[in-house]
Amino acid sequence: MALRLCRTTPLCAAFTSACTRGTLLSSLKPVLFYSTSVISAKKEVNGVSLHYQQTGRGNHGVLLLPGALGSGQTDFGPQLKSLNKDHFTIVAWDPRGYGRSIPPNRNFPLEFFHRDAKDAVDLMQALNFSRFSMLGWSDGGITALIAAAQYTFLINKLVVWGSNAYVTEDDIKLYNAVRDVSKWSERMRKPMEEMYGSEYFAKTWAAWVDGICQFAKRPDGNICREVLPQIHCPTLIVQGLKDPMVPNFHAEFLHKHIKGSRLHLMPEGKHNLHLRFSEEFNQVVEEFLLQ
Repeated sequence: MALRLCRTTPLCAAFTSACTRGTLLSSLKPVLFYSTSVISAKKEVNGVSLHYQQTGRGNHGVLLLPGALGSGQTDFGPQLKSLNKDHFTIVAWDPRGYGRSIPPNRNFPLEFFHRDAKDAVDLMQALNFSRFSMLGWSDGGITALIAAAQYTFLINKLVVWGSNAYVTEDDIKLYNAVRDVSKWSERMRKPMEEMYGSEYFAKTWAAWVDGICQFAKRPDGNICREVLPQIHCPTLIVQGLKDPMVPNFHAEFLHKHIKGSRLHLMPEGKHNLHLRFSEEFNQVVEEFLLQ
């Protein structure tokens, strides 16, 4: 969620923080036979061929859930590369209509987060993970919150950052301000256009804006507020104090309503804190998952 319209506006910082994710990551080349390899494959789940990347040989399964229009490759390069391969088996998925899980084309019915939650859990079960933890960024964090509440018997631990359980009028103004991708700088557009093509990217981004804004019509702008008390697994909420896309009060709301959750603040973190400060982020996450 973000864009660079000029150098001096908060909106510029928001867009830069989120969209540079595609330009920061090195390409991932499968190298078989080693625990450090990253393999790519597809699995038929709920009538869709879902793409995923997998690495590591640990007993602790971890699913990485990307943000809006994101994929495992664009959103989680430092985690696929550097999370401990002996302790964890890491899976990064592309939700339906994103990344290399096309077809189908992406759409955004009111229940799209719940649909993603079911797809994600069913993918992990199809890959023979009896229990697993989830790391969800932005939209992926919302999906992870819903999955943790609905599938309590499957989820070991939960980490979310840059995520919100509802939308405000100020959120809606920001989303609409970044709707038109033709106003993005070429540097910001290029990674997404390389992934999707310019037409699909522009169309799908605009559809995402409509999809996230529709929650404003619900009472209290609700996305998933009601499920938070149903989350019983150990939960870590990470918040960048300079995140211009998801203000701090959203993280505080999650912390207040998820019983026993922890809140870790990163003073210099923005929306893409797991990329910009990947070493610190990975260390915090590993310590939490291994406790």
